[in-house]
Amino acid sequence: MDTKNDSSKWFNVQLVPHSHIFSRNDRPGKEPIPLCKTIPVVDINTGERNYRPSKRANTIQAIIRAGQEFGFFQVVNHGVPEEAVFEAEEVTKELFSMGVDEISADSDATGWVYMGSCSTNYATKDAHLWRENIKHPCHPLEECLQYWPRKPARYRDVISAYIAEIKKLSLKILGLISEGLGLEEGYLEGMSQVQFLTASNYPPCPNPSLTLGLLKHFDHSLITILFQGDVEGLQVMKDGKWIGIETVPHAFVVNIGTQLEIISNGKLRSAEHRVVTNPYKARTSIATFINPCPNSIIQPAQILLNKSNPPLYQPLLFKKFVTLSKPFGPFTDALTSDITP
Repeated sequence: MDTKNDSSKWFNVQLVPHSHIFSRNDRPGKEPIPLCKTIPVVDINTGERNYRPSKRANTIQAIIRAGQEFGFFQVVNHGVPEEAVFEAEEVTKELFSMGVDEISADSDATGWVYMGSCSTNYATKDAHLWRENIKHPCHPLEECLQYWPRKPARYRDVISAYIAEIKKLSLKILGLISEGLGLEEGYLEGMSQVQFLTASNYPPCPNPSLTLGLLKHFDHSLITILFQGDVEGLQVMKDGKWIGIETVPHAFVVNIGTQLEIISNGKLRSAEHRVVTNPYKARTSIATFINPCPNSIIQPAQILLNKSNPPLYQPLLFKKFVTLSKPFGPFTDALTSDITP
């Protein structure tokens, strides 16, 4: 998607508009952020039960250690067909290449959410994010399809196939985490849903030091599975400093959400993260949020608790948590209602 050549787009400017300049405390500044080469890249295929026990145990422990140290890891040999990922990326780029008016009209008519040049996810901040973004629910998949974008015409077919693959991957990852934590089989998988998808276009920016693609935040999910393509931009807070997550061919980035931090009683951690821009190339990402069922009670798993490891968190209904924290913006209603939109 060559967004630089589309003069009608809001981001084809010589200077960052004042509306998109963040405060000095929030903007990334000019100091370079190093790419981290130590965030684990896990060959998740070796976690299958047909591998020898020692190899499988090493895979599980690599995931648990990553969740403890970084809150992030990447997975390769994950089983999601390259074609499914490629098609999802391409159809997302096609959507963002449409005119803003055309995208907005489709969003209004269908009910999915589009955020363009004046979008910000966080009402406490004055500046707008340097990105275009779409969001829509994914569970139950068959019922949600009618609320997805109608254009491009193949969007619904392509993304529904992608979501089906992500669901299989999420169950595999959650199963390995359950085993690594010592939880009963199916503990995490049984409460999980691929609840919604958010796709973003981060256009080239004339001055990335002034603005952000996404503010620092935590994901209030069990896990989030991110396809970030071949353009860096995701940064994670580690020991009080930002580090960049490198792009790995055919990998998915997985981050631990706050709900899994609670269930693990703090053994795994949810890390603060953000997205920065660059002046040269657009970045397309697709994130899927694997959340607990709305009526799940989120609390530390009983099997992990004892006198020396008392509960660090109080039980809370997930949909109540969402209402209190409002982490998903327009999707709060979807999670707190008995009827999926």
